[in-house]
Amino acid sequence: MDPIDLKRTLGAGLLSFPVTHFDEGGRFNPESYAEHVAWLSGFEAAALFAAGGTGEFFSLAPDEIPQIIESAKAAAGKTPIVSGCGYGTEIAVSIAKAAEKAGADGILLLPHYLIDAPQEGLYRHIKAVCQATGMGVMVYNRDNSVLQADTLARLCDECPNLVGFKDGTGDIGLVRQITAKMGDRLTYLGGMPTAELFAEAYLGAGFTTYSSAVFNFVPGLAVDFYKALRAGERAKCEKILLDFFYPFMAIRNRAKGYAVSAVKAGVRLQGFKAGPVRSPLVDLSGDEMDMMAALIAPYKR
Repeated sequence: MDPIDLKRTLGAGLLSFPVTHFDEGGRFNPESYAEHVAWLSGFEAAALFAAGGTGEFFSLAPDEIPQIIESAKAAAGKTPIVSGCGYGTEIAVSIAKAAEKAGADGILLLPHYLIDAPQEGLYRHIKAVCQATGMGVMVYNRDNSVLQADTLARLCDECPNLVGFKDGTGDIGLVRQITAKMGDRLTYLGGMPTAELFAEAYLGAGFTTYSSAVFNFVPGLAVDFYKALRAGERAKCEKILLDFFYPFMAIRNRAKGYAVSAVKAGVRLQGFKAGPVRSPLVDLSGDEMDMMAALIAPYKR
């Protein structure tokens, strides 16, 4: 997909990150994964991000990513597939090239590994990844990789295929500065954990879309919330928040890493053999699985 086409696509609707399915031995399970991606592709997601944060990118070996991308592409029909990418510059460049060869339509560049870096270092890192591929690239602002507006502007000048900015900092002041400075040069994506909880604030800051983790297991509800948000139906948004998202947040907040583990639990409860999370994450307890089952009972497929 041409980077400009990808930019338009990303801004056209809801986005999501399928969980990566593993068998009981912890290996990638392409059959179950394909079944899940095919189901999700029947709903109104503008694009799916394979091997992303909710897909446990941080626990995947780099050579597993092309197989995941190929499986997603084969199952997704016409839905574009964006690949996760990250770690240090050399590894990120190699992942970007491998993802492009595997058929990805773009990449989401997650934060580099471990250390904080100055703005000049982030600039060089992101520029190197952008220049290694012809695909559209989105940067993910969060944790130890937070671009300031001037750095992002330099990158946009140097890298025509940098088409998206995703924010997971929650710093509305910074992201509003970025949207004001960059205008329509980029597509802006909300990327806070359980992004629906922050969607109204981000919409006001110029972010027209976001990635929905719960789309993994309640895609119809996720689409309903997104449509209500964009239509300005505040009462409907508040009802869905109170009925589903705040109770989900209470489960998610019970342990570190549950922003992924609880989503994967929801996928299993919908009948997919998604398998366990990989360490260092842990799965929900039996009692917590019961809480999840009660929460999603009205939305069973």
